[in-house]
Amino acid sequence: MNNPNSETLIFVPPILATRNNQTPMKFQKILGKLLAFGLLVACARSVSAQMMINGAGATFPYPIYSKWFDEYAKVDQSVRFNYQSIGSGGGQKQILEQTVDFGASDGPMSDDNLSKAPSKLLHIPTVAGADVVTYNLPGDPALKFDGETIAGIFLGQIKKWSDPKIGALNPGVKLPDQEIIVVHRSDGSGTTYIWTDYLSKVSPEWKQKVGTNTSVNWPTGIGGKGNEGVAGQIKQTSGALGYVELIYAVQNKMPYADVKNADGEFVKASLASITAAMATAQIPDDFRFSITNAPGKDAYPIAGATWLLVYEKQKDPAKGKKLVEFLKWAAKDGEKMAQDLQYAPLPENLQKRVLQRIDEIKM
Repeated sequence: MNNPNSETLIFVPPILATRNNQTPMKFQKILGKLLAFGLLVACARSVSAQMMINGAGATFPYPIYSKWFDEYAKVDQSVRFNYQSIGSGGGQKQILEQTVDFGASDGPMSDDNLSKAPSKLLHIPTVAGADVVTYNLPGDPALKFDGETIAGIFLGQIKKWSDPKIGALNPGVKLPDQEIIVVHRSDGSGTTYIWTDYLSKVSPEWKQKVGTNTSVNWPTGIGGKGNEGVAGQIKQTSGALGYVELIYAVQNKMPYADVKNADGEFVKASLASITAAMATAQIPDDFRFSITNAPGKDAYPIAGATWLLVYEKQKDPAKGKKLVEFLKWAAKDGEKMAQDLQYAPLPENLQKRVLQRIDEIKM
């Protein structure tokens, strides 16, 4: 019987040496082929021995999750992660259907969705980030917006860049008499959840007509799939305006606006302003919380956390054990990598609570 953990041995028949005590050229070639074959077999066995853990969901944290999966492969070479960045709506759907080992979402699951789960689902917060207002205008002018104006644009009521409401917020900035091309997500998205949650808090009209969700009936605009798709649409469309997670604007060198917060201050999205918003959060036991329109003069108003969705009772004990080991590593060592990718790590007191929750996962 083959033992997948045994070493690969290659038998090489003894040969007579030549008069010069040299291995014949023909045999050298055969030996080389045998050794190459042995290495291939060893590699194949190593790959086949690796456990694959599958996940799907949010594009908002995809840059940091990709970093974590790459780094964790150096910590535990027996496991690999396959993460499909399909949007939070897709992540929630797939974890409910149990077609993945974990889901990912930037919006906490609703009571209705949680009730559809075959067993108890846990929300594991990982990092916090920000939605930014990004745009495509000649010269990339620095702009400011408030919630009322953003809502007006996305409701289709403010149609041109030359609208007086935008001008009043940006004195001295020459704005073109050009149509605003609104770009939004076309897929179910936690980035959209954060965006619509913010607009519902600052605009009663938005709350009544559109509301908060990972996917909504947009009053105007064109759609892009994922943060990548929205960023691409904005970059190639003159006059476009939309929302993406902060790291996508930074990596694509796209301008993004200061936004007026709950204390009346115009604040730019940054590690400091996201952290300031996170510090105000009232976090319940189930970890489902919102930090949009947070109080505090330094808080960026369109910030949000992101979660991994994991069943408390794991169906596959071996996979469950490896997943728990990864989650503990992410909550401790992975958090240290967040700032380099423009995400805010969890506060220390919340990290401790998260580690306690991970310990509740059963095999």
